[in-house]
Amino acid sequence: MGTNGAAAYAGAARRSLRVTLAAGAGFYLFLYGFGQSVAATYALFAAVALAGLSRIPGTGRQRAALLLRLLPAAWLLVVVGTFLAVRTWSAVAGMLVIGFALAFVAAAGPRPAGAAPGLQLLYILPSFPPYAPDTLGERLVGTTTGILLLVLAEALVLPDPQTVPYRELAARAAGTAERCAGELSREPYALSPATRAAARAASEALRPSKVPEAERPAGPGIRSRGLAHTGLAARTLLNRLGRLPAPPPGHAPTEAGLDLLRAVGRSAADSAALLRGAPGAGDPHPGPARERALLAAAPTGPAGPATLRRRADLMELADAALALSAAAGLAVRGREAAPGLPIGRFWYAGMRAPQLWWRRLVGHAGSRSVYFQNAVRISLALAAARAVAGLATLPHGFWAMLATLTLTRTTLDATRSGIRQAVAGTFIGALCTAGVIALVGTHTAVYAAVLLPLMLITFTVGPVKGVGWAQALFALTVSLVFAQLAPATWRLAEVRLLDVLVGSAIGAVFGLLAWPRGAQREVRRSGAVLLRSAAQAVVTTAATIAAGGVRDPDAPPTHGSLRHSLVLAESAFAQVQSEPGSGEGSRPAVDWQAVLLTGHHTLWGADRVLVPPAAAPGPAVGRRAVPVFVPPLEPAAAAALTRLGDRVAGRMLLLSAVLDPIEEAGQVPGAPYEDGGAPGTVPAGAPDSYYVVDAWLAALLADLERITDGGPGQDGR
Repeated sequence: MGTNGAAAYAGAARRSLRVTLAAGAGFYLFLYGFGQSVAATYALFAAVALAGLSRIPGTGRQRAALLLRLLPAAWLLVVVGTFLAVRTWSAVAGMLVIGFALAFVAAAGPRPAGAAPGLQLLYILPSFPPYAPDTLGERLVGTTTGILLLVLAEALVLPDPQTVPYRELAARAAGTAERCAGELSREPYALSPATRAAARAASEALRPSKVPEAERPAGPGIRSRGLAHTGLAARTLLNRLGRLPAPPPGHAPTEAGLDLLRAVGRSAADSAALLRGAPGAGDPHPGPARERALLAAAPTGPAGPATLRRRADLMELADAALALSAAAGLAVRGREAAPGLPIGRFWYAGMRAPQLWWRRLVGHAGSRSVYFQNAVRISLALAAARAVAGLATLPHGFWAMLATLTLTRTTLDATRSGIRQAVAGTFIGALCTAGVIALVGTHTAVYAAVLLPLMLITFTVGPVKGVGWAQALFALTVSLVFAQLAPATWRLAEVRLLDVLVGSAIGAVFGLLAWPRGAQREVRRSGAVLLRSAAQAVVTTAATIAAGGVRDPDAPPTHGSLRHSLVLAESAFAQVQSEPGSGEGSRPAVDWQAVLLTGHHTLWGADRVLVPPAAAPGPAVGRRAVPVFVPPLEPAAAAALTRLGDRVAGRMLLLSAVLDPIEEAGQVPGAPYEDGGAPGTVPAGAPDSYYVVDAWLAALLADLERITDGGPGQDGR
């Protein structure tokens, strides 16, 4: 067994000990201490549901805190399930609604998503006959005791190794950016190989696939969104610093340019200190203050084309540093850091938590959201299982629903594979159960003595060895539980096997009917839609810059379709990381993180180049910015900029067709597929604004090159 295998068993053993202690203590306390079989059942299954069936990411103390917050929801589910069990149709309707709601809450982040299966079980258990509202008090006492015992176990028993928080990873990336800016501001004005490697490593460390699930900033709140924004801004800044070319031999950079690099370094250092919680770090309103400092250091005045191009590249750096500073402020201070920030880029900064939750849920309320797809799939499957169990009077139908819940996957291939292993495992477990019950009979003391060691083995081996082992061991475990609650015969194993077959068949049917390819298909479609939306934004922005006009920073372009495409692409990317390989053979490997970065860079850059610094809002809160008239470009500059915008948009459309050739490529006005001309052909007399847009578009081309540069096996990982 290798190092990874040993670590997997060690982690599973820690979790198994905690759930075994909590479930066993509650079960034995009520069954043998107070003679309350109902409370014993609910105490055991509450702990098993939220620690054995659920996979809540994070440390033990983080899970304990979440479990305490979930306690009212657990009470509500037990109450509703108890009263809806009066009729089969009411229990089925409740399963449909509650099943959808609990699955859809996965859109709120990895911790709610991890807890959802366990919460489903807390409704399923009381929704089965017998209809016994008179036992509700006992059910609630058992559920509460099981959860509280689990809270204690999670907080106190064998703490998990500490992980590196995302804020610290972002702080390290900001510190590396400071180091890069320092080297670029002194001779030889280039990054050393060691610093370049450090920048690449710091950027890679922020990729979601490299971050522990519990540390990923995926929630809808302002701090979580700000932290996610911080990671993207840090990666963008490191990428821009790595791409900044050294000045030509014999041409030293201007002092103003070096001052700007030093200001970028100071800004990155302040961001790192703020993220680490250094006392007094950062300005309370870092956006306007940091912008004034960087703009004061920006080089100005007449210059030749080479100097103007480098100046535009430096402004790209300054923009990334500003984004990092503002996002870090939101991640640490929340709405306190919102005044003065641009509402286009940081649209969420001034919103309250209910608004952000509502936007998150509404944004995923459609058939193209993988969260919506998963919620529909699992709720229909569970409702069908409950209907079959009730109408066919399936004995121990609870097990059929448990099989449906645990075996319905996000892809048909994964569901089929899981069902094959589960049926084989259940068959073996049923044989073992029949043998044990035939040998032991009604001697419950034997079952009581064996249960805890068996639970410890079940929750250690099952998660590591896979579905087959888990089902075999769990079948034997629950059989020993029920054998202590009522006299049992070997036919209990037969019933368990029948229920798993029924639940597996229902899971397979809905895995086939409801989006059978899961996020593997959706991530390609949403990535292609994102690139097409970005192409439209590029063409529109280039045309607007060329035509000139009035810029009002209090009414910036919304780019609504691009923003919505980003939301759906990010959710599909988040799910695809948890699914097995797509097996798409000849399709090219794709760096999906680069696709998302391209979308964000398009959105941020378009907002920035359309609002010149002279039109930026003042630092005073509530002060309305003065609209500024921007003259149109000269015909030659306008034509050159339009051609470059067409080239970038055309490249985006080509890549969208590569990512998802089934979808129609769509039409973007003014964005032909042919090459629109090489960047670098600058018309004489082009103004500063031309070089700013030119640098943004050139950086987008570099972003696009990264999308299909990944090696084998990197598709979506």
